[in-house]
Amino acid sequence: MRVDSSEQLLTIAAVLLGALSTYATNYWTERQRIRRELLTRWDDKKLDAYENYVDRVRAAVFLAVELYEHREGIRPSDDPEPQLRTQVADAIRLQGRAFERIMLLAGDEVIEAAHALNAASREVDWQATGRTPGTLGEWRDRNRAVFRAINDFHEAAREDLGVSGSVTGEAHPERDLLLPPARRDGEG
Repeated sequence: MRVDSSEQLLTIAAVLLGALSTYATNYWTERQRIRRELLTRWDDKKLDAYENYVDRVRAAVFLAVELYEHREGIRPSDDPEPQLRTQVADAIRLQGRAFERIMLLAGDEVIEAAHALNAASREVDWQATGRTPGTLGEWRDRNRAVFRAINDFHEAAREDLGVSGSVTGEAHPERDLLLPPARRDGEG
């Protein structure tokens, strides 16, 4: 009988060891799945925040372009200047709110790229509203700078999200702005 008892104890121990190892494996697998889901969820939120921020920057820049072209007589707007100024101010406010989401969700490189993009877009806004004087050539340079800053932001965001590839470099040469012809007074 002793042999039978020791075989039974060995069987019970093997069953317990198997149950514990199954439990530990399932526990570890479930933790990893939850961790992956959380990372994916945060990446989804980051992507939404990055997309919204760039959209808000572009909206503000396009409204600033409309105001600038109206003020300078390049292309008159159907909207009066005070309304254009209000639209630009609203767009800047919404851009600021989108920037706050970047500050909450992004990594260091993305935050720094967003700060640089904010600075470049403010330069466009300030010349559009007349706070900063400048020529048409300076205006175009400011617009080029803001779109370079958008590309830099894209690069940082792609890296933060783990997206392979690049939006700049040899495979993607820098493109210039799509611009109307220069003014007749030689400025441009």
